[in-house]
Amino acid sequence: VRQLEDRLGVELFEQLGKSVHLTEAGREVAHTAQRIAAQLDELDDLLAGLKGSGGRLRISFPATANNFMPALLGIFHQRMPEAEIRVDVANREGLLRALEENSVDMVIMGQPPDDLDLEAGRFMDNPLVIVARPDHPLAKAKKRIPLADLESETFLVREHGSGTRIAMERFFRERQVTLTTGMEVGSNEAIKNSVRAGLGLGLLSRDTLRTELELGQLVALNVQHFPIKRLWYVVHRKGKRLSLLARTFKEFMLTEAQGLLDN
Repeated sequence: VRQLEDRLGVELFEQLGKSVHLTEAGREVAHTAQRIAAQLDELDDLLAGLKGSGGRLRISFPATANNFMPALLGIFHQRMPEAEIRVDVANREGLLRALEENSVDMVIMGQPPDDLDLEAGRFMDNPLVIVARPDHPLAKAKKRIPLADLESETFLVREHGSGTRIAMERFFRERQVTLTTGMEVGSNEAIKNSVRAGLGLGLLSRDTLRTELELGQLVALNVQHFPIKRLWYVVHRKGKRLSLLARTFKEFMLTEAQGLLDN
């Protein structure tokens, strides 16, 4: 490290008490080193694909996609048994960081951000619904529930920055509906458990609720203007040099994912 600092002419670390921290120059060097490492990994994958040895696929997706991504990855791996598939499950912040640092081939996510230079392909519907306990008064409504009736309810919400929470807040803000939010919950499973415990209503992707709805543990409310129509996307940096394996996976997701899951 000292030799690198002498070569660059800047200090990369500073010691404060017993702790060592990166300086501003150190953070820039570390960030650049991460990008270089990602490009070298990208080169390895491209060369492996050219040599026909399968290569490596790095995918990141949110916990919401846990209900369908393992099945799709299993089918894809059966077709490409020599491929090494690395998977990371992250929240929206982690997905965006992976894209920004170019540390994965692609991510699976809901609405992609507008402020990053990305290429996004839609591959599947991702409707959001409001869920309640089966014995909740609104669960027995025979007519469509007006949005105004939800203002007296308490909603359990995901953490700030969650794609589901962003979509929820935008939807109700555009319709000038004010919601009361209760606990901030860090996972979809925790929201489902909290709704079952009677702590409030939840807004979740229908893909995460198949088991609970089939078993009658939760009920999707019949609310006006619902479900919120969202989509799943395959996303990567624009201009990224995808390996043959990554291109094959992207094509698989765009052309087959919806049909395979519907069957």
